[in-house]
Amino acid sequence: MTAGIIRRTFLAATLALPFLGLVAPAHAAGERFVFVSHAPDSDSWWNTIKNALKNAEHDLSVKVEYRNPSTGDIADMARIIEQAAASNPTGIITTIADYNVLESAIKGAIAKGIPVVTVNSGTGEQSKKLGALLHIGQPEYDAGKGAGERAKAAGVTKFLCVNHFITNTVSVERCQGYADGLGVKLGDQMLDSGIDPTEVYNKVKAFLTAHPDTNGILTLGPNSADPTIKLLRDMGSAGKFKSFISFDLDSDISKAIKDGIMEAAIDQQPYLQGYLPVVFLTEYARYGVIPANNINTGPGFVTKKNIGLVEKLAGEYR
Repeated sequence: MTAGIIRRTFLAATLALPFLGLVAPAHAAGERFVFVSHAPDSDSWWNTIKNALKNAEHDLSVKVEYRNPSTGDIADMARIIEQAAASNPTGIITTIADYNVLESAIKGAIAKGIPVVTVNSGTGEQSKKLGALLHIGQPEYDAGKGAGERAKAAGVTKFLCVNHFITNTVSVERCQGYADGLGVKLGDQMLDSGIDPTEVYNKVKAFLTAHPDTNGILTLGPNSADPTIKLLRDMGSAGKFKSFISFDLDSDISKAIKDGIMEAAIDQQPYLQGYLPVVFLTEYARYGVIPANNINTGPGFVTKKNIGLVEKLAGEYR
């Protein structure tokens, strides 16, 4: 069964829900949604979400615009949300990268009567407090804690959390959850690595040199994982660490799992974070229905046992 057929089957089942006991009104033509992310242009992880938006746009016959701050600046993101609201779209999808910075912009859109669904960063509680319809994403603290529990079982006692987007509060939740899963204090074991690959490589190298007793590593995505994987290969020390786990997937992470350099990747299923909010906002616009609960798309752990099932889809559907 092709990916397109699977999507259409899923979509048919989902969009059939409004017809259970309802006479569906004719929907307004030309629904337009704006998806606002916090990601800089350089962050390739968001390509999966962009692919999901493109497919949802095609499958639902709607218009979806993806907007983001080119450098990842959250203040710029707030202005983008305000600009999106001023254009009066059918709905807005946004991350909650920094609640305090984005609160006014998101509440302003909702005050104008624009339906908002939050995704990815932030929590269900924050989403509800803002007045959004629901939140779709991964509980980040829980995901980090799950990774920490795996690392503890593997014997990790000292770790490094490579944080390439430390200005996003969700990143600290991941590192804190990992520390709590291990049962140790986070302390100075979280590294502000920046996003430049060379900078990440050099900062991780300096940390591991200064802390030779480190035996566990957590990276928060391909931007920090890929340079760290390269460093371990270059240093010939890939087998030194009892546990090396990363958030998210790309080809380098997949190969590292297969080669035994990395224990696991935490998959939050970004495709669903792009596709589902468009489906739900379309249903809401056309039929006035929306799921009553938030939706957790992760965490799930990809290991050597199941990497073969997902690696070909990395960057497109996984």
